[in-house]
Amino acid sequence: MSATADHADGKSGVPNMASRLGLEAGWVVQEIGYDEDCDDDFRDAIREITGEAFVDEDTDEVVDVVLLWFREDDGDLVDAFFDILTDLKAGGVVWLLTPKVGRDGYVETSDITEAAPVAGLATTSTLSVTDDWSATKLVVPKSGRRG
Repeated sequence: MSATADHADGKSGVPNMASRLGLEAGWVVQEIGYDEDCDDDFRDAIREITGEAFVDEDTDEVVDVVLLWFREDDGDLVDAFFDILTDLKAGGVVWLLTPKVGRDGYVETSDITEAAPVAGLATTSTLSVTDDWSATKLVVPKSGRRG
């Protein structure tokens, strides 16, 4: 199936894009920054893959993945990164979801690439996951992990 066919109707590509996040059944996903502008179809597709409900920032669980919905006026990105690292397991992944260029709340790519290393994270890839949102994958580099 071609990329064009995946996105033909706008909605059919959402489950496919969620599957590209590399999530697995049983993974604990922490969601932070949810608001009414977030894409509920995308969220539903992620929950379908993991088979689990999201946990929030008040969880006592160690999480496999953090979904951080972040907009330009949500505060300091470095602080947001430091806050999410508390619950993330070693080898876990952060998916930073930001509005696309031209959308309200757009976050400059340079802001992400500057904030990530300050918090001990490295950006690895960026995907267009919905019509309005992009996802940037961040990880703790192996050299930065504590053993």
